Amino acid sequence: MLSDSFGRVATDLRVSVTDRCNLRCGYCMPAEGLDWLPKPTLLTDDEIVRLISVAVRLLGVTEVRFTGGEPLLRRGLPEIVARTAALRPRPEISLTTNGIGLTRLAGPLRSAGLDRINVSLDTLRPATFRELSRRDRLADVLDGVAAAAAAGLTPVKVNSVLMRGVNDDEAPSLLRFCLARGYELRFIEQMPLDAQHGWRRADMVTADEILSALSAEFELTPDDPAARGSAPAEVFIVDGGPGRVGVIGSVTRPFCGACDRVRLTADGQVRNCLFARTETDLRGPLRAGAADEEVAALWRQAVATKLPGHGINDPGFLQPARPMSAIGG
Repeated sequence: MLSDSFGRVATDLRVSVTDRCNLRCGYCMPAEGLDWLPKPTLLTDDEIVRLISVAVRLLGVTEVRFTGGEPLLRRGLPEIVARTAALRPRPEISLTTNGIGLTRLAGPLRSAGLDRINVSLDTLRPATFRELSRRDRLADVLDGVAAAAAAGLTPVKVNSVLMRGVNDDEAPSLLRFCLARGYELRFIEQMPLDAQHGWRRADMVTADEILSALSAEFELTPDDPAARGSAPAEVFIVDGGPGRVGVIGSVTRPFCGACDRVRLTADGQVRNCLFARTETDLRGPLRAGAADEEVAALWRQAVATKLPGHGINDPGFLQPARPMSAIGG
């Protein structure tokens, strides 16, 4: 198993298949974009599947989530999903995306074996979407979410980040939008993972503020805490159900003690936390001919050194060198 010195066991693998993205959201990257990873450094489709296979067969991973950058930009993604679905034991397979391209790919991904999907949607206002993402693609995202639901990638989860003075007044409208369509909304506190290192705590809309805004218009009842397990979201039943909403307080309500995640970057590095300052290279040994058991041993060593928490609230906290787009969410 992928266990650390604090008794946590990683069973949820987040696999970044690209660092590229077709949006330029300010909390992730600058308007001019970033220098993308050179293509020769990226894992090939075969390498990605082999590492997932090692994780599933030898290390006890039971869930695989594909991320980016924007994972729909990876041309071979449906085939990677299909090969992952063919593994035994079969892992649960999910995807986090900005939704652009889902109208074309939701069906093929479902047919390939994708089980469910998370779509990032921070606003319902076209002008605000353009301000946040620096692209005029809101209609494409909304169509993509609908296509995912129609393809059976349910429950469709919607991830929203609220930013002070930008979209922090949209919490109730986002929830009404999702309730009306059967989507499950998750609000996520903005984390210090931007390439510009411009994150400021004062600009972050906290979990308490989000819940206060929602409670002014909805009756929120905490869901059974025992059902949460290692899930990052605190879930609330809305107006007696069946609709629910989640709040992920990564900064003000950290859940590091129950974390079961490990990350694989698009260039083959293991990260045992979003905020880790170190990585373990699997691509090099893989290309040098290492056997699966050797790769698994390196992976175990990487996770064994996981720190007790992300350290955001520590006085000496430093952002990781890589931004979110290069780590994978």
